[in-house]
Order: sequence, then structure tokens, then C-alpha cells
Amino acid sequence: MGEYQQFQPLTKEDKITTVIYRTGIFLSTVLMAIAAFIAVKTVLSPDMLDLPLIYSGLGANLIILSFYFSVGLSVFFIHLYVGKFHRILKKIYFLSIFCLALMFLLGKGSPASTLFRVTPSGALLLIPLSLCLGFVTAKEAFCFKLLEGYLLGIIMPASLFFYGVGLLDRKSAAYGLAFIAAMLVFFMFRKVFMPLHCDIGDKSAYQP
Repeated sequence: MGEYQQFQPLTKEDKITTVIYRTGIFLSTVLMAIAAFIAVKTVLSPDMLDLPLIYSGLGANLIILSFYFSVGLSVFFIHLYVGKFHRILKKIYFLSIFCLALMFLLGKGSPASTLFRVTPSGALLLIPLSLCLGFVTAKEAFCFKLLEGYLLGIIMPASLFFYGVGLLDRKSAAYGLAFIAAMLVFFMFRKVFMPLHCDIGDKSAYQP
């Protein structure tokens, strides 16, 4: 994969799955930007920590669930030559769903409460999901030389780990999230406007 050359005419299924895959990338980027804005805003205005809509209410939980959904779109509709890699990616996503269930349990029905009200260690439960999105960005970096994709694939899970184990404070984590969101926006604009056939490549080279 990673060829700008069109190997065969695209079927309707090719077009639909590619659009869904890129929609996942677009939505993930928008949601990451919203999360980064909220994180930085609360660092600058600590009184926002007491707003339930942001940290434990419907708004925050909706962002989290939407993020899982958007990453899932990219995970299940990504086009990969090696089927084994796709199966591994889906297993990591299923692990992330298990972690989401734990967030619901620990937060007593509110995953946002687990992330923001319990301890920073709650962020560790987001690592599998960040690995899924990181796989997507790294795959695009490998195929189309979108080098920021490699950085995203490393920095996203690493920042969650360092924050979760207490090596990053809230302020550093918030600004780190803003940096990640900015890179993801740059990545998204470079990816989603590519011709659709770029994602399909040579279907004769696909492996089960």
C-alpha cells in the first residue's frame, strides 16, 4: 500500500469503506482538539474543575464515547495488505473497549469521572485506544511519508503513560495534549484530501 498510482477501478464498496475510514480520522481529530481545548482551559482557569458538565457530566462522557466510536471507524475500515496486522489492531481495540467498561465501573457510570476525579492513573486505561489511533497514523506515515504520524504513534500512548504514573503534572499533560491535537490536525488535513484510490492500493497484493 502507499501507492499514488491507481491499480484498478474502485468499486462502490472501496469508496464507501475509504470514506468511513477517513471520517473516523476526521472525527478523532475534532474530538482531540475539543479535549485539548478543555484541558488547557482548565489549566488556565482552575475553577472550571468544578463544572460537572465538563468533568463528570453528559458533555465529557459524550466526548469520550464519541472518541471510541470514531477510532473504531478507522480500525474496522482501514485497508491493510497484511490481514494479520488488521486482526491484531482489532484485538487491541477490543481491549480498549474492556478498559472503557472498567472506566464505567470505576466511575460509577461515568468514564469521565474515572479519568478526572479518581487519580491520574485512570489515564492508563486510554492507552489501548491511543495505540489504535497511533497504529492508524503510523500506517499512514509508512505508506505516504506523513512523518508526523510516527510521532503521534509514539507520543500519544507515551504521554498517557507518563501522566498516569505521575511523571507529568496536569499542566504539562494539558499542553502535551494541545501539541498532540495540533499535530493530528496537520496529519488529518494531509490525509483526508488524498484521492480515494490511495487507500486501496493493489488489491491483488492483499493477504488474508
